[in-house]
Amino acid sequence: MRLTGLPNVARYPEAEVSRNEETITIRFGGLGSEQAMTVPLKYVGGDEEAAELWLMARLQEIGYRVRRGERP
Repeated sequence: MRLTGLPNVARYPEAEVSRNEETITIRFGGLGSEQAMTVPLKYVGGDEEAAELWLMARLQEIGYRVRRGERP
């Protein structure tokens, strides 16, 4: 999975990652109004939980404060 088009970490320092049966959603918040990105799991391939955890780690490396969202 490639991370492109992410909001500026200085303006949106918080990222919440959640997963349901079909998608992974990232909600960015902070100084601006919330922004969300949704990725269909069919594009992730393989283990969905591993992809979610990798995404959370990668966002944290970039500088976001990351938390795991509630699963519906």
